[in-house]
Amino acid sequence: MTVTSTRDGDVATVTIDRPERRNAVDGPTATALAQALARFSADEEARVLVLTGEGEEAFCAGADLKALETLDVDAPGGPLGITRATSPKPTVAAVSGWCLAGGLELALWCDLRIAAETATFGCAERRWGVPLIDGGTQRLPRVVGLGRALDLILSGRPVAAEEALAIGLVTEIVAPGGHLTRALELAERLAAFPQAAMLADRRAAIEGSGLPLAEGLALEHRLGRETLAEAMRGAARFAAGEGRHGAGA
Repeated sequence: MTVTSTRDGDVATVTIDRPERRNAVDGPTATALAQALARFSADEEARVLVLTGEGEEAFCAGADLKALETLDVDAPGGPLGITRATSPKPTVAAVSGWCLAGGLELALWCDLRIAAETATFGCAERRWGVPLIDGGTQRLPRVVGLGRALDLILSGRPVAAEEALAIGLVTEIVAPGGHLTRALELAERLAAFPQAAMLADRRAAIEGSGLPLAEGLALEHRLGRETLAEAMRGAARFAAGEGRHGAGA
């Protein structure tokens, strides 16, 4: 098995399991990632997905350069299996060690990124003349801004965890070995929220990021209206005393 999938309550965990190759992705691994996403998407009891790599040495070192012929550049989900898809539900990357090239693109595919202090990010494929074709040229500017994204894309330089946090590439840094535990804690918190409004807000943010403001606002309005029943129930709970003074935040 090059990819393992488990679910504990509302949270699914997908692990790239090729530590001997620094969790680099070959064709069978890409297929397994696509299958794991399909199962998560179809599982109504799974609310959040955590993506990680086996061990602490690497989240993912990108495409397996010794097995490039096994990867399908034209695959609907992208060469790495999932990067041309958008998960219908929140995703969190738990990153330790190397997160390079296609591995960085997989981390960027996730909504949030929890990184161990040992994590190193970068577009290392620059050195080998390999293009970013798993979403990196599109998602990295959306996360860190165009200027910083071009710095990383053009230079291919390594970025340590502290800089990654400073530029907004990662959400939070934790002690070595704590990345998966913290990612699961965060995922469980997201899974505990009322889902309709959170999913609507997430969709509006993702789909609206490339739209003119007026169109983005119209999308937000349409999706928000669809959740008004849940909003009314939440407002009633607050009016009855639940959550006062920050309780449960």
